[in-house]
Amino acid sequence: MSWGTELWDQFDNLEKHTQWGIDVLEKYIKFVKERTEIELSYAKQLRNLSKKYQPKKNSKEEEEYRYTSTRAFLATLNEMNDYAGQHEVISENMTSLITGELTRYVQELKQERKSHFHDGRKAQQHIETCWKQLEASKRRFERDCKEADRAQQYFEKMDADINVTKADVEKARQQAQLRHQMAEDSKAEYSSTLQKFNSEQHDHYYTHIPNIFQKIQEMEERRIVKIGESMKTFAEVDRQVIPIIGKCLDEITKAAESIDHKNDSQLVIEAFKSGFEPPGDIDFEDFTQPMKRTVSESSLSNSRGEGKSEPKFGGKSKGKLWPFIKKNKPPPPPPASASPSAVPNGPQSPKQQKEPLSHRFNEFMTSKPKIHCFRSLKRGGAGPEDFSNLPPEQRRKKLQQKVDELNKDIQKEMDQRDALTKMKDVYIKNPQMGDAASVDHRLAELGQNIEKLRLEVQKFEGWLAEVEGRLPMRTEQPRRQSGLYEAQNTSAVNSCAQDRESPDGSYTEEQSQETEMKVPATDFDDEFDDEEPLPTIGTCKALYTFEGQNEGTISVAEGEMLYVIEEDKGDGWTRIRRNEDEEGYVPTSYVEVYLDKNAKDS
Repeated sequence: MSWGTELWDQFDNLEKHTQWGIDVLEKYIKFVKERTEIELSYAKQLRNLSKKYQPKKNSKEEEEYRYTSTRAFLATLNEMNDYAGQHEVISENMTSLITGELTRYVQELKQERKSHFHDGRKAQQHIETCWKQLEASKRRFERDCKEADRAQQYFEKMDADINVTKADVEKARQQAQLRHQMAEDSKAEYSSTLQKFNSEQHDHYYTHIPNIFQKIQEMEERRIVKIGESMKTFAEVDRQVIPIIGKCLDEITKAAESIDHKNDSQLVIEAFKSGFEPPGDIDFEDFTQPMKRTVSESSLSNSRGEGKSEPKFGGKSKGKLWPFIKKNKPPPPPPASASPSAVPNGPQSPKQQKEPLSHRFNEFMTSKPKIHCFRSLKRGGAGPEDFSNLPPEQRRKKLQQKVDELNKDIQKEMDQRDALTKMKDVYIKNPQMGDAASVDHRLAELGQNIEKLRLEVQKFEGWLAEVEGRLPMRTEQPRRQSGLYEAQNTSAVNSCAQDRESPDGSYTEEQSQETEMKVPATDFDDEFDDEEPLPTIGTCKALYTFEGQNEGTISVAEGEMLYVIEEDKGDGWTRIRRNEDEEGYVPTSYVEVYLDKNAKDS
């Protein structure tokens, strides 16, 4: 489908659509820039966070990093610093591979678009100038005709008046002849200008504008492909750093697994153990006896005093230890301004994991009307090859349609191959009609084309099977059949000439030769065996001009009336006769056949 033929009168709409396409590209560039700024901001905040909780040199905190838990926390801080570096890499790669590349491409695209539409306006101005010249020539011709008519009437009036001198009558006659000559000259000029305008108008709408619009279509399709490649790069940039980010997270996990609670408990014992024995039992003191303190009692009192000091020491140590342990918290989550994809493998709660999915679903639902608008504006263009930009059901329909089109193309190629094979047999049996070896190259080319088309069918059927596997089961019968068009009755092709391709681009010289070869060998044998000419079975009118440059064909001009001596037998050719010496085959779609009633009944 070409914009040059389908949208020949939509110059202004194409100009608006291509400008909209550039705006979409610039919007995507702005989106990527903001993503890179978010990545840089997120990386900066992660580095600042890691630096904030790093131990200060020559401080009491360095002694606390003897414990495995605090050493694991330090390793987490270091890995978070490397984690931030990967987000800086994402920002740098997106800037160089997407933003910079697309910015340069947009400038080139604007220049190319400006050039194409300048050529289009120039062509429009030229055809408008030709139209104005035609209108001026037409008005001049009309004016001269009226003046010639008045001069003729004046001459006739003067000639009828007996009171007018002969010199006046002669002068009026010469004036009338002069006006008639001027009218004839204006008529010739108007006719020439009209022919020139018709030629210019035909070239404008069938050559210049289609070529310009074809270039605009190719430019637009390149833009679509470019933005698709940029989106793939957008995902690949994230995917490339995932292994390194995974290693950072693995190191954090490894550091967490290295925590040894027994070892930390032993370190606490070694730090705060006093070395004293617990106090002994206190003896019973009998107050009925005179109070006499023994040496052991004094020592017990001293031991009791020492025992009281130990809990005090332990209390102070405990008071210093627990506040430190309370500081051993996990690292804070990423800032709320960071994008969900900034921490692809980070720990998230189920609720946090669902939020990005719902957010993306809401974005898709809100942007769905825009997607439909985008597709409707670019109806003439070709999008991705597998139609992955469409919703599943629409994608399935497009793929099914593509498979059907390819099957039709395969059937056409096979028909041409069969016709060439028949023609080759005819050449072999009747060497005077042509060289049989001349069709071998074309037969090989058709075989290659059929093989390529079959590979294309397999590719699109694979995509179609993938889509149908994801969709719910449908109750209707399967519509995809690879041999659908091979089983069709070829006689149905001749039922209506409108089903054939138009002569504008369908029947070229080469195709005329290919379709000519569809005549069965028995028909040619009959032609040479029959000594008497075949009787006419009707007449026909040439709808288009056909140049029969191949043997067995005949040239016809548009509008020419000829005799039909053999109607189409399913191969796409009709045998006609101009006179007793000129007869041959022409494409059936090039003529309108009027069969005699007796021939139809027979």
